[in-house]
Amino acid sequence: MTWLQLRLQGERENVEALEDLLLEAGAVAVTLEDNADDPVLEPAPGETPLWHQTRLTGLYPADADMDAVLAALPQQVLAHCKPRVEILEDKDWEREWMQHYQPMRFGRRLWVCPSWLPPPEPAAVNLLLDPGLAFGTGTHPTTALCLTELDSLDLAGTRVIDYGCGSGILALAALKLGAAEVLGVDNDPQALSATRDNAERNAIDASHLPVVLPDDAAIEHWQRRADVVVANILAGPLLQLSDSLLTLLKPSGTLLLSGLLTTQADELIVHYRPLIALEVAGTLDGWVCLRGALTDG
Repeated sequence: MTWLQLRLQGERENVEALEDLLLEAGAVAVTLEDNADDPVLEPAPGETPLWHQTRLTGLYPADADMDAVLAALPQQVLAHCKPRVEILEDKDWEREWMQHYQPMRFGRRLWVCPSWLPPPEPAAVNLLLDPGLAFGTGTHPTTALCLTELDSLDLAGTRVIDYGCGSGILALAALKLGAAEVLGVDNDPQALSATRDNAERNAIDASHLPVVLPDDAAIEHWQRRADVVVANILAGPLLQLSDSLLTLLKPSGTLLLSGLLTTQADELIVHYRPLIALEVAGTLDGWVCLRGALTDG
């Protein structure tokens, strides 16, 4: 089963309150992790040790209304906790990827290969991947759908934006498939690091793949310049970011949206319809990828 997770950044003094809020908002489980490489020393009797900076992760079913979950949390809390909603792949994906997964083919030309295994077709378009701490191995249906769609496009010499780049898998695939320049955008610094590492692993010059946070000034430079914008995030953010995503596209540019269930596709299509006609490009295991071209007008 696929899950959604909501991550919050907390301080030692508010962790318990945040944990209670996540559970009250419907989380089936909450985990705590160190968010600053801060060692916890042996506690005194009766103490519950916590890190100074803690990442809390609430786990929710794939069909959970995350907009409603976020709305149920006090806004003054969210303002300081940097909330991030993301898909959790079906298993402990990093461990499974390293132990069990083999190179995978997407579309006609593209292979995604674990960085520690030789590509099965050396002459094909091979992307060497080590996901690190970021989402995106190619094993999740939404990533697979986006990779297949990218392979179907003529990307030679194009500019592409990967909004929510995670491990960088879609950005790197676009470059491998002929794009001249790709902008990777993510609100998780670990994702930006993973994308840079994977670019180096694939001998991609950093100048061809700048990676930035969503509020970076560089994004303004890309407005109305992208031939393709791909966003593999979630239905809620795709609704909220519609204006931002479309502003990045040049006339006749292609928009690819995924990270949503088939039951959520109609809402996205209707929401975007005034500016771009989206159609279902593919479905896989209950997930969908939408595709549309911005009109010249």
